Amino acid sequence: MRWDTLSAPHDEVSPDGATPAAPPLPLALPRATRRTFDTPGFAGMTFYEIHAKSIINRVPGSARVPFEWTINPYRGCSHACSYCFARHTHTYLDLDAGRDFDTKIVVKVNAARLLRRELGAPSWSGAPIAMGTNVDCYQRAEGRYRLMPPIIDALGAAANPFSILTKGTLILRDLLPLRRAAEVTRVSLAVSVGFVDESLWRAVESGTPSPARRLDAVRALSDAGFAVGVLMAPILPGLTDDEKSIDSTVSAIAHAGAASITPLPLHLRPGAREWYAAWLSRTFPHLVPRYRSLFRSGSYLPQAYQREVTARVRSAAHRHGLAAAGPGTARGDGASSSVAGRPPVEQLALL
Repeated sequence: MRWDTLSAPHDEVSPDGATPAAPPLPLALPRATRRTFDTPGFAGMTFYEIHAKSIINRVPGSARVPFEWTINPYRGCSHACSYCFARHTHTYLDLDAGRDFDTKIVVKVNAARLLRRELGAPSWSGAPIAMGTNVDCYQRAEGRYRLMPPIIDALGAAANPFSILTKGTLILRDLLPLRRAAEVTRVSLAVSVGFVDESLWRAVESGTPSPARRLDAVRALSDAGFAVGVLMAPILPGLTDDEKSIDSTVSAIAHAGAASITPLPLHLRPGAREWYAAWLSRTFPHLVPRYRSLFRSGSYLPQAYQREVTARVRSAAHRHGLAAAGPGTARGDGASSSVAGRPPVEQLALL
């Protein structure tokens, strides 16, 4: 993702409670509007409001994902997952991939208006669009900026198929526009729940809703008529990859009414690798040698390890009556996740 297509907002109405904050601005965002909010949930956070010049992004052909087009209304993510693969994208803004990624959020305030224009262009093919594939579009900032409802409405008005993957329970706010869109196009929904251990959740995913709340969202979306997939990601070596942890997680996912489960073991790209390694050294130092061995060849775990973990998940899914897919399937041929009666679409992976 390049950032030379961005410009500062003009005549934009700001969310209630926002006040312009003083410079300095990141070098890559010289004319952005910088804001902070005087509420506890946004303590220590800064928002950079910009006007994007494009919003539908083509995914590079080299990317290991099953979709070609994405929409990312935000950059940076308050979910603060230590392992988040998108951390390195903040370095394009002359910000760091660690604390800055968690607390300095870029907001594309014109996303919906721009999307309506791009969807109406004669050159647009109507291809499926994935959301939540870089940073979470239902992170905390969405409660203030409300970018997603008009984005969903624009996609529905164009009858353009789309998918959303999220850890955010705020998606339940948008049930009505999601159902309206699903009446005219394919809508695929998936929730990411890598494990159900709450002490580990507080340590490694501190800004996200708890696993229990995410599973409640799976149930609510299912009750609303969506066949919701769950991405069991990431599975963390030495922490959530044993039989007991996997069985507990799969059992909880099954009881939440998920239509399918897709396991995805941890991978660590540059940026995420350094931040996660620092977290691991502080929190579970005895695991550092094992991780050095597992990731000695690069960002991805050895194939033998991935097959072993996937087999454990598949076995647990069979015991609990769930359809399970392997890591390869998670990238292209996952279970459907659409409103009952609508054609299925592939489940999309966050990582």
